[in-house]
Amino acid sequence: MNDVRTFAIVGASLAGAKAAEALRTDGFDGNIVLFGAEAHRPYERPPLSKGYLQGNAARDTVYVHPIEWYAEHQVDLRLNTAVTEVDRSAHELLIGDGSRLRYDKLLLTTGATPRRLTVPGSDLAGLHYLRSLDDSDRLKAAFRPGARVVIIGGGWIGLETAAAARTAGAEVTVLEHAQLPLLSVLGSQVATAFAELHIDHGVDLRCNVTVAAIRAAATDPTTADGVLLADGTTLDADVIVVGVGVVPNIELARSCLLDVDNGILVDQHLRTSDEDICAAGDVANAYHPLLSRQLRVEHWANALNQPAVAAKTMLGAPATYDRLPYFFTDQYDLGMEYTGYAEPDAGDEVVIRGDLPAREFIAFWLRDRRVVAGMNVNIWDVTEQITHLILSGERVDPTRLADPDTPW
Repeated sequence: MNDVRTFAIVGASLAGAKAAEALRTDGFDGNIVLFGAEAHRPYERPPLSKGYLQGNAARDTVYVHPIEWYAEHQVDLRLNTAVTEVDRSAHELLIGDGSRLRYDKLLLTTGATPRRLTVPGSDLAGLHYLRSLDDSDRLKAAFRPGARVVIIGGGWIGLETAAAARTAGAEVTVLEHAQLPLLSVLGSQVATAFAELHIDHGVDLRCNVTVAAIRAAATDPTTADGVLLADGTTLDADVIVVGVGVVPNIELARSCLLDVDNGILVDQHLRTSDEDICAAGDVANAYHPLLSRQLRVEHWANALNQPAVAAKTMLGAPATYDRLPYFFTDQYDLGMEYTGYAEPDAGDEVVIRGDLPAREFIAFWLRDRRVVAGMNVNIWDVTEQITHLILSGERVDPTRLADPDTPW
């Protein structure tokens, strides 16, 4: 190696691994040290609630790179290793074992952590959260025919987990505080389609409910065996899954006085308030130049694509992250892709093109008659057209947009 600089990456996640890859691709031949708190090498998270959890994907398919890749590309991968402090003035990291590492540039890809339930009994053993590979393994083992599964939270993780449990033959109840699952994300018309999807597949979907407590088992008061609702209803459970959102892991950034607000604040180049520190992935609240706002996106596409921009910024090359938000889901026989950023609560209008009851449609969200987001359900190869509509900024005729016979 000719470059004597050391670039450190804290977070052996998809974002962290792709950043190391991008640095090598861009010609950086200095030292790369990648820290991971888990025992596993970097892996992708979507399979944990989709294909891997459902048994349709082998374990090896979740990893970002083969284990040999890190040595072959001279990436110093340190697993089971926590970084406890960033000394910005000294450009040093304090490691959990007491050692220190000097860095020239630092990338934080620390991700997010599931939000914990706070009702009485939520500290009992037996509650499952889904974030890690080990979490997914535990749920795979627990989802079996006839198992009584109660899922608290009707967001994407909750619904994908419900689909996996039902596919495994479990009896599934989903508890949602709002009127519909995904209501704040999709609006009532499209959220209804997802609610009906799960009802049609035998899920006991209960909306407008509040969890009051987790019940301890009579035979073992340290273990949960049921969920008590605010209306007095008690649901017996062999498996309880909590999916009530995540919180960004900002502790390291906050302790070294980086600017934080719903994540680590970064500019469009993914640079933090310290010019030698960048952030990417779930933890980064990035300024989006096309949307003219800060945006933290908890989805795979950001963790996949932001690292290339962060790597260039660390190397001093011009780069801007301006990709539209994108995510996808697979539930039963439904596949979906979502592009853009809509705010149904703010009054964005929804236009349906296709057959909503048959779950073969494209939903568009319009603001001032301009397309701001599109979601294709069981219709494929249209993401490019949806992206073009959004980026064009042109006003559209909702009636023509809804007509499948009108060309794009």
